Amino acid sequence: MKNTPFTNKHVALGAKMAPFAGYNMPISYSGINEEHQTVRTKAGVFDVSHMGEFILKGDKALDLIQRITSNDASKLTAGKVQYSYFPNEEGGVIDDLLVYCIEENKVYMLVVNASNIEKDWNWVVKNNVDNVEIHNISDKTGLLAIQGPLATQIVQKLTDLDILNLKYYTFVKGEFAGLKNILISATGYTGAGGVEIYFEDENGAGDIIWDALFEAGKEEGLKAIGLGARDTLRLEMGFCLYGNDIDDTTSPLEAGLGWVTKFTKDFTSKAKLEAQKAAGLQRKLVGFEMIDRGIPRHDYQIVDAEGNVIGKVTSGTQSPTLGKAIGMGYVNTAFADQDTEIFIAIRDKNLKAKVVKFPFVK
Repeated sequence: MKNTPFTNKHVALGAKMAPFAGYNMPISYSGINEEHQTVRTKAGVFDVSHMGEFILKGDKALDLIQRITSNDASKLTAGKVQYSYFPNEEGGVIDDLLVYCIEENKVYMLVVNASNIEKDWNWVVKNNVDNVEIHNISDKTGLLAIQGPLATQIVQKLTDLDILNLKYYTFVKGEFAGLKNILISATGYTGAGGVEIYFEDENGAGDIIWDALFEAGKEEGLKAIGLGARDTLRLEMGFCLYGNDIDDTTSPLEAGLGWVTKFTKDFTSKAKLEAQKAAGLQRKLVGFEMIDRGIPRHDYQIVDAEGNVIGKVTSGTQSPTLGKAIGMGYVNTAFADQDTEIFIAIRDKNLKAKVVKFPFVK
């Protein structure tokens, strides 16, 4: 297993550690519910250094991104970020990702999921017909996400960059905690606000940033948060998790990613997705909340009132914020409307639920 720049910090804090995407990662410290509430009400720090980062440079960098991603990256200007995905040749999803515009039409950074780094890199290489300069900087890049309503005021103490007014899906670069060339973005995966800090993992930069953050955040009650709470937080917002809610076999249109599928440009599987859209979707990814008591889990069947299978659960949990069980899953389109009654098959019982709009937590 690989370690991140912060593995020793997690162990010293008594984190429950487990393998995730080939890394030794913290799942929880004080408990998922407590950590979840810390992020919703104060601020928490996530080690997400296991994520992947690729740099693309040169006159043809944008052309490559346009061919292999679904969104229209030509709309990006320096300092802007875009959510997108890599469509595969069958119309499925290789991965969802973020596209950072470092220098317009010249330099971009792609941020991909940890479990897909090798697969994604191979896809970029395979499609690099114009010999764009590409670098996989994943192993030497550290990444912390500071999330919560008090996150930006903590981060602001350590930099002259304007963090308090950093707009959603934008970033700045500069000095932070005495270190130069630090990238700070506001993309978030919790719905609680906050920023991400990217840095080159050298000369003890990780320790400097970690220690500075926790010193600056003492008054606000800043705490380290594990991946367990990261999952419950993202689920409350209805954000997809690759491997659960989307994968190589998933239609991005059925997954609700039509808003980042731009048919105004050419990209992999454009024709297949256009045809699917024209024919009408057979199923949709919906959110639901349980009415009967029971927790939905990945791959549980979704059935109608007569017990006919109409779909399956992709993600589910007990929502710490709402105090009720919630989930996401694909259902036949006839059952996708808000307030539709559905049933989740849990331990030989069909338990009542209803379809609700995303996000679960406003």
